[in-house]
Amino acid sequence: MLLDHLQAKLDAIRAQDLTRFTRIAETGTAPHQTVRGADGVARELTMFCSNDYLGLAAHPAVTAALVEGAQVYGGGSGASPLVSGHSRAHHEVEALLGRWFEPHIPEAKAIGFCTGYMANLAVVTALGDADAEIISEALNHASLIDGTRLAKARVSRYAHCDVEDLRAQLGASSARIKLIVTDAVFSMDGDIAPLPALLQAAEDFDAWLIVDDAHGLGVLGETGVGTLEHFRLRSERLILVGTLGKAAGLAGAFVVAHRTVTDYLLQAARNYIFSTASPPAVEHALLTSLDLIRGEVGAQRRAALRALQARLRAGIGALLERHPTLTWTLADSQTPIQPLIVGGNAEVMALAAALEREGLRVPGIRPPTVPKGEARLRITLCATHSEADVDRLLAALEACA
Repeated sequence: MLLDHLQAKLDAIRAQDLTRFTRIAETGTAPHQTVRGADGVARELTMFCSNDYLGLAAHPAVTAALVEGAQVYGGGSGASPLVSGHSRAHHEVEALLGRWFEPHIPEAKAIGFCTGYMANLAVVTALGDADAEIISEALNHASLIDGTRLAKARVSRYAHCDVEDLRAQLGASSARIKLIVTDAVFSMDGDIAPLPALLQAAEDFDAWLIVDDAHGLGVLGETGVGTLEHFRLRSERLILVGTLGKAAGLAGAFVVAHRTVTDYLLQAARNYIFSTASPPAVEHALLTSLDLIRGEVGAQRRAALRALQARLRAGIGALLERHPTLTWTLADSQTPIQPLIVGGNAEVMALAAALEREGLRVPGIRPPTVPKGEARLRITLCATHSEADVDRLLAALEACA
């Protein structure tokens, strides 16, 4: 009976063209990767689906640092940070990130987490206590949404990038503590939150502004510090979550804020207190990755990304002009996330399958990840893609149009 109940749910998912399945990557993260599909066949694909925006996952210096870290520290950390898992490498990564953000957050201090999901759950639940009200962006990442569900605070939502809606809700709130919670770069649309206006609202209504910069770190800002640098913001009201498994090319995450905030998280964030610390070898390698982001390599790769984004957007724009009956829409994005909105679930999966037959892996994204009727190809670019890679994708889309 229990299995029948679950099978009925699986059948309903399949009927809506919403079934998900895993592929097996036989080689490391790179623009060209050997992947074994659901049919069991391994083939080399050009990948337009990775969040390794700067291509650092395969950078030789990062690989060498990871090996060196394993030689120094071994494998796992062995325990939670407060027991014995907080290594010299963890300490140095946190100190480095604190220095990165000092221009944007007074008395900045960072605290590390195993994943961005864990970091978002930690900060929202620890600060969102019974005295608080959380006002959350409508298109926030699932980890922020789950954090609001677990928090003891009252929760409301404001419309996507609608500052006036946010201000109205802040003005109506009687909570002693107010938390504005938003993504910086929205992972399914690629657009950037209006952080200057959100910070002004936080100032006007005495609120914290919690920002998840998972997709901005390394990509935005003159030196890759992310969205706070991009907008040149500075305030002790800012609480930033950063992910180290995307542009940094490795794994892990952090929260950086005024040291009073992160000192409190160390005492109150259950995801930090009760979870085994990340492997110290990874933290050791992050020191190299973070230096690359701020150095000449990072600057060159951010410039390459911008050029590839412009090439892709110009090509898709021209394609849509040549085929005016197409219902596809290219989202307005200034980031490596370039969504091509197709509409129906079956249609987007058929398009993704056609591209894969041509050797291109571009995932179809369907509800509930995106709104019903807005299924899309989530095209992501990496600095290590070539112009020929982008042109090949454009030619394949033209053939499918």
